[in-house]
Amino acid sequence: MSTSPLHALSPLDGRYQQKVAGLRLYFSEYGLIRYRVRIEIEWFKALGQSILLREANFPVESLAELDQLLENFSLNDAQAIKTIETQTNHDVKAIEYWLKQQFAGQPGMAAFSEYIHFGCTSEDINNLCHGLMLIDSRDQVMLPALDRIIDQLAALAREFADTPMLARTHGQPATPTTMGKEIANFVHRLRQGRKGLAKVAISGKINGAVGNYNAHVVTYPDVDWESFAQNFVEGLGLGFNPYTTQIEPHDGLAELFDAYARINTILLGLNRDIWGYISLGYFRQKTRAGEVGSSTMPHKVNPIDFENAEGNIGIANALLHHLAEKLPVSRWQRDLTDSTVLRNMGVALGHTLLAYDSCLKGLCKLEINPVRLSADLQGAWEVLAEPVQTIMRRYGIVNPYEQLKELTRGKGEINQEILQNFIRQLDIPEAEKNRLLQLSPQAYIGLAAQLARRI
Repeated sequence: MSTSPLHALSPLDGRYQQKVAGLRLYFSEYGLIRYRVRIEIEWFKALGQSILLREANFPVESLAELDQLLENFSLNDAQAIKTIETQTNHDVKAIEYWLKQQFAGQPGMAAFSEYIHFGCTSEDINNLCHGLMLIDSRDQVMLPALDRIIDQLAALAREFADTPMLARTHGQPATPTTMGKEIANFVHRLRQGRKGLAKVAISGKINGAVGNYNAHVVTYPDVDWESFAQNFVEGLGLGFNPYTTQIEPHDGLAELFDAYARINTILLGLNRDIWGYISLGYFRQKTRAGEVGSSTMPHKVNPIDFENAEGNIGIANALLHHLAEKLPVSRWQRDLTDSTVLRNMGVALGHTLLAYDSCLKGLCKLEINPVRLSADLQGAWEVLAEPVQTIMRRYGIVNPYEQLKELTRGKGEINQEILQNFIRQLDIPEAEKNRLLQLSPQAYIGLAAQLARRI
């Protein structure tokens, strides 16, 4: 069977493979196998550096050689493990057998090869692998990609801090803002989401078949296995969960997936808003020679990057929500429904990363169109009904809201002349009247510019 991307079943491994390549080290079959080999080796080393020292002739000096085994781990090694799996029909057991083969070639170590996978159920290895895969991919790939979006948005917020814009609530003309302030809103939300994502802690366990260290205690009853396991798990950079069944209950994983989904939801709102601003003509998109916007309409420059991001967020969040809801639920001491689901972590994060990439690409194409923004503001003098009626309230004029409602609501175009004639007849101090007469939709932006610059 061809391995060409054209034959890929998933677009992540076909059309978009280069854009999500950074996740392969963590979530590919090779990546999972390598993490499993790492945990097995680290567990054997931990046993060797303490418990196995009491055994005669244990070659403690040979433990350092195991680091080379992991450092030199290759695609051929992973393939050898997959070949063993065709006989075992068990992926973790295949790694144990492969490691025994490697030990056979090391003087003095072969006699202790039965301590590979000592006291472990497969989940002892897998839960630690999954925790490390998620932490490493978050820190090395996902957070840097998110930071690039946040940085670009912050730059745009400052660039457009003073660019006035007609706001729309319920799709209708509303109190003006600035383009920079509306972008700054998303910067703040994404920074909060990023902070939450970065601090999610993942727990792990290595306590045997049902979480009670049964085999451990029978074999070495004088060892404090709880402390030993805690030191091992925390030494990997994971939190330690002292109370589990056969599986670590995945509550930390669920929290992490929820954190990704919340960030994606914020980005979904951003993409839809920017799409809308492009539709209104507030933004133009930079073009590139040779690109085509429509197969039949030559004039079009479609906002495809934001549409691509929105679509991928939908797929990602469907998977992330399923992962978060399903993984913490297991029948009695365990069932296998989590196993196949966990293999799709990379798919969920792959579509998330693809959405990040598309969103950033679109943001980098944006050019502001101040003429279009100004035209919309100039055609919406009715939005100044708000400050006029508020000043009227200050000076005790009866029914100010109702008066402005009668003047403006549903009356078609309210232009500068109509509004200013109303202001001139108000019984308020002359200075206040002059201040209102100087006001325009473009100038009625409150603290929007300062807030945007401060982001």
